[in-house]
Amino acid sequence: MSFRSDAALLALRPALAVAPATGDATAGDFLHHTLRPVLKMQNELLLAVVADFVRDHHVPLATASVSDQQRLLTELLTRNVKLRYTVIGIVSGLFTSDELAYYRQHRPELNRRLLELAVRRVQDQAEEVVKLLAV
Repeated sequence: MSFRSDAALLALRPALAVAPATGDATAGDFLHHTLRPVLKMQNELLLAVVADFVRDHHVPLATASVSDQQRLLTELLTRNVKLRYTVIGIVSGLFTSDELAYYRQHRPELNRRLLELAVRRVQDQAEEVVKLLAV
């Protein structure tokens, strides 16, 4: 018995211009139809969580050059297991029942893709992460 409404979860997501899935679902379809919209919806939370980890781990992000910021964020998001699982949790917690079933079958591949998208998203918004450090 599910207490969550799949329709309500889907209604929360921003609409992205993606081609409809064809035939059997693939990891690529899941990336475009589930991971990207959920990451976009959770963008502010993602940046805040990363900023908190930067602060807690005394990462010198605010004083680093742009290229060093990219490197520091990548290292934090790829090497810090606690942060990786936090990012996975804030995304996977918004999957519908069918998405969760698919995710559970393909967890390693989808986690890899999810984290790649999250790293890219955070890198592209490094300036916002630095601003959140001042809050």
